[in-house]
Amino acid sequence: MAAAGGYKVRIGVAAGAGVIDDPAGYIRLVDALDDLGFDSIWVPDVVAGPVFDPVAALGVAAGRRARLKIGSHLILPGRDPVWLAKQLATLDQLSAGRLLLLAVIGLNQPDELDAQGVVASQRTAMLEESLEVMRALWAGETVRRDGAFGRRYEAVRLAVRPVQDPLEVWLGGQVPAALRRCGRVGDGWMPGLCTPEEAGGAVRRIQDEAVANGRVIDREHFGMNLSWVPDRITDEVRASIEARRPGFDPAITIGVGPSGLAERIEAFLDVGISKFVIRPAVNPPSWAQAVESVAPVLALQT
Repeated sequence: MAAAGGYKVRIGVAAGAGVIDDPAGYIRLVDALDDLGFDSIWVPDVVAGPVFDPVAALGVAAGRRARLKIGSHLILPGRDPVWLAKQLATLDQLSAGRLLLLAVIGLNQPDELDAQGVVASQRTAMLEESLEVMRALWAGETVRRDGAFGRRYEAVRLAVRPVQDPLEVWLGGQVPAALRRCGRVGDGWMPGLCTPEEAGGAVRRIQDEAVANGRVIDREHFGMNLSWVPDRITDEVRASIEARRPGFDPAITIGVGPSGLAERIEAFLDVGISKFVIRPAVNPPSWAQAVESVAPVLALQT
């Protein structure tokens, strides 16, 4: 099945909290995703939280399997953009161009802000500055600039460049400023916790902003983060969603079992969303078995 317009449908899996307690289980998950035919493995970035460092964990995944793409919801604020640009270029080189990137500002929580060493109000500006520096370095340019956050570059150039040219960076967020930012500087968009109708409207606003800035964002570059539960949406899951977006119906983005997850995916396919990163809403005892249980959704990949 294809999304409206014949877009390529791709489904990856995010390995979030809980994987850190079972390193061998993470390796089994990598193998299972590749064997089953999932498009990619994603390691979200939470500095102070119970998740692996994404760059290191994705390097392990890339070295273990040669087909599976590797992706991260990667925090940019707080990281040195030159060092990060080299790390990511190296990862893309050694994985033969399999790196996928979604740049985020991180959670607005005291422990995360302390770990990043940033001020909450400065994070979006830091993200944009870091993205500008990294893109210049990936393009082989020599960077000379005084940054707004205490970084000064007199003549910085990287000898290591990504295989992908350009190495695309997608953005998330749903508020008007985030949609405008994506249109101005993003290569794609992948949020979470929104309805198909909201997603369709956001795509149009992003595209309009891109055109206004003399840019074009590929219509294949719009995705969604979705979750699933084995048999029912628990009160705990509902409370977690309520804390993040009060009044939002969890059933919109959480599928119950493989058929429910497929229905959620199809609803977003109908509005032109064609890339998906799925994750269990509750940490499973076995990640490999959990992804095998929802493997029927791979029939939607084209």
